[in-house]
Amino acid sequence: MPQHKPAPAISSTPLAFTASDPLLASFPPVVARDTHTLILGSLPGAASLAKRQYYGHPRNAFWPLVGDALGVDLAGMDYAARLPVLLAHGIGLWDVIATARRLGSLDSAIRDHVHNDLLDLLDKLPHLHTIGFNGGTAAKIGMKALGERAGDYRIVMLPSSSPAYATLGYAEKLASWLALTREGGNINGDG
Repeated sequence: MPQHKPAPAISSTPLAFTASDPLLASFPPVVARDTHTLILGSLPGAASLAKRQYYGHPRNAFWPLVGDALGVDLAGMDYAARLPVLLAHGIGLWDVIATARRLGSLDSAIRDHVHNDLLDLLDKLPHLHTIGFNGGTAAKIGMKALGERAGDYRIVMLPSSSPAYATLGYAEKLASWLALTREGGNINGDG
C-alpha cells in the first residue's frame, strides 16, 4: 500500500506584507466645478483596478444603489456613460486612499495607506454640501483626513456597496443611500 505524505499544516497566522507587495493606487477624482455631493470610497478592489473603473466588480451594488436613488438605470449603462450622468446630477466620486498595499480586495487587508488630499479637492468644489462615505473604512480614514473641515459639510455614512458587506440586504442599503437625496439637498441636479 502506498504511503501518503501528510498535507502541510495551514497556518492561522495572517499573510505578512512586505515591501515587494504591489502598491495599489486609486483613480483620479470624477468631479465638476458644480459637484454638490461627493461619494468617497476606500480603495478600488481588484476587479475595479483590472477594469480601470470605479465599482467595477459585477456584484458591487454601487451603480444600482445610486441609480435607484437618482431614478436612472445606471447599472444598465456602459461605464463610459455612467460618469457623465453622475456629473450631470452633481455627484462626484473619489477614494479616501491614494495608495496602499493590499492582498485581495477586502478593506480589512489594507496596509501602509496614504490618504488622498481631500482638503485640496474640497477647496476646488465651491458648491459641495454633502459628503457620503461608502463603508466604514472610507468613513474612518476620510473623517480623519477632513478633520475640522468635516463640520462644514453634511456627512452621510453609507453602508458599503461591496458584495463582501452582506450584513444588510439591498433594500436596507438603499434606504440608507436614499439619505443622499434628503435633508441638505438632493442628487437630482437641482439641489
